[in-house]
Amino acid sequence: MLRLSLFFMVGLTIAISIGLRWREEKVAATKPRPLRRPTPQGWLAAQKHKLNRWITAAALAAVATLLFFGGINWLRIWQGS
Repeated sequence: MLRLSLFFMVGLTIAISIGLRWREEKVAATKPRPLRRPTPQGWLAAQKHKLNRWITAAALAAVATLLFFGGINWLRIWQGS
């Protein structure tokens, strides 16, 4: 059960990260273009942004995994097996 929950969490982390990146790109595409060019943020800022996205995805995946497998556990307890 431990391996299954780890694989579940890794899969959810990847899926959520892809979804967050897609959402960021979609929101950026719908915004009107600014009149002035934005200043470039640099490599370090881009890496911090990616790290923030992965940490957010991992936190959401951990919560979803706890709720899912905790719910399965409580269903087993309530059924009496």
